[in-house]
Amino acid sequence: MNSAKIRPITKLLVANRGEIAVRVLRTARDMGISTVAVYSEADAQAPHVLAADEAICVGPAPSNESYLLIDRIVDAAIKTGADAIHPGYGFLSENAEFAEAVERANIRFVGPQPHAIRVMGSKLAAKDAVSARNIPMVPGTEGAISDPNEAKREAERIGFPLLIKASAGGGGKGMRAVHDPSSLENELQRAISEAERSFGDGAVFIERLVQQPRHIEIQVLCDTHGNAVHLFERECSIQRRHQKVVEEAPSALLDDAMRDEMGQCAIEVARACDYVGAGTVEFLVDASREFFFLEMNTRLQVEHPVTELITGVDLVKEQIRIAEGHPISFEQADLNIQGHALELRVYAEDVAGGFLPSTGTLSRYRPPVGSGVRVDDGVAEGGEVSMHYDPMLAKLCTHGPTRDAAIERMLRAIDDYEIHGVDTTLSFGYFAMNHEAFRSGNFDTGFVAQHFSPEELERPFPCDDETAVELILGAVDRLPSKTNEKPVTSTQPNAWRMRVR
Repeated sequence: MNSAKIRPITKLLVANRGEIAVRVLRTARDMGISTVAVYSEADAQAPHVLAADEAICVGPAPSNESYLLIDRIVDAAIKTGADAIHPGYGFLSENAEFAEAVERANIRFVGPQPHAIRVMGSKLAAKDAVSARNIPMVPGTEGAISDPNEAKREAERIGFPLLIKASAGGGGKGMRAVHDPSSLENELQRAISEAERSFGDGAVFIERLVQQPRHIEIQVLCDTHGNAVHLFERECSIQRRHQKVVEEAPSALLDDAMRDEMGQCAIEVARACDYVGAGTVEFLVDASREFFFLEMNTRLQVEHPVTELITGVDLVKEQIRIAEGHPISFEQADLNIQGHALELRVYAEDVAGGFLPSTGTLSRYRPPVGSGVRVDDGVAEGGEVSMHYDPMLAKLCTHGPTRDAAIERMLRAIDDYEIHGVDTTLSFGYFAMNHEAFRSGNFDTGFVAQHFSPEELERPFPCDDETAVELILGAVDRLPSKTNEKPVTSTQPNAWRMRVR
């Protein structure tokens, strides 16, 4: 670490799109920093473009012809005079070559150093980096493995069930569960092939499969002055296809002692790679409450708003200040947990059809408002939801003095959220928030497989049959008698009215 002099950022380019670009642009403008958006031809009128002071097109709609082209992003910063680039998350945010290209152009990268990205981008390198720091690790192989005979020997040592994981992996790709020796060789080859196709790197390793795991992550901040803090935990156990859908802070599982122990481990992980900026250290917790290091994400997380809501810290502002050379603006002792926060990722997905992407035009878009409700979005009414990008439309967050209060606010917010034209995960969020397992805090990453089926999405009428008939007849009586009259439309939230989602 070195203590550099303060160099204020005057113009920030955000190398991303959608809700995260809008969110970063908002904080930058609040700080008095001029902003630049980049966009593909498909995003010419997107909200993040309209939110910036300047915008520059970087290519056609496909991300590999626009947002993923390092040279075009850096050239856009040079052309507009931007002296810093914030990568958001996804796209190039965890690409060490991009961070290096930004530095070569004498532009500041609002994120960690390339070395940290490279180390933590490889699960094997990450395990090696933290192994000397007394960080609890899942029992497994120390290096990559490809020989079936060696895999069998290691499997006998580790014990079944096992998990084969791609070193460069993410999102469940290159990951195979093995429950008995007979399927080991076949699953090993499948994992290697999938890793090569997905990441261009076929390195895989073997770990013991953690039973009934809960996914807990710790937010950390580190500066160039040697300071490091953690901002408590988030739980991200409700997932589909190994990708998060519901997140909350704090976790219903942790007590103060476990929270402090995991927080200190997270700081040690960050120090192991000389980390600078905002990062997230992820852990698995088993049924006996033993936790194990999983990986470190070297960027801002999708679910960072729940941490902001319970701490009052603007993480993007801290990222920018750290990039300018400032120390973290608070100490560990200054932080405390204020209430409870929840986040539902609002994806354009057909939940009943297996969470498959849903495309179309947003014929109506009305996000909820109110006390304790936060919506980070990057779409607008009339916008097109295409196949070119991640299907996440928005992040719906609620905050309350207690977990139950945050859940009740989330249920009301889901009912008030109107999205027409595409299917969304709002219906799944309502199901999850109402489920006994979630309400009790007794759930794990198998929540969807164990509790969810499409039939669960049917919403019951909140009244008896006789009352329902009276409501319907009353609505019919209010219909216009003449064809040229407009029907009366209620503006009040109604929990049972049908909405196209």
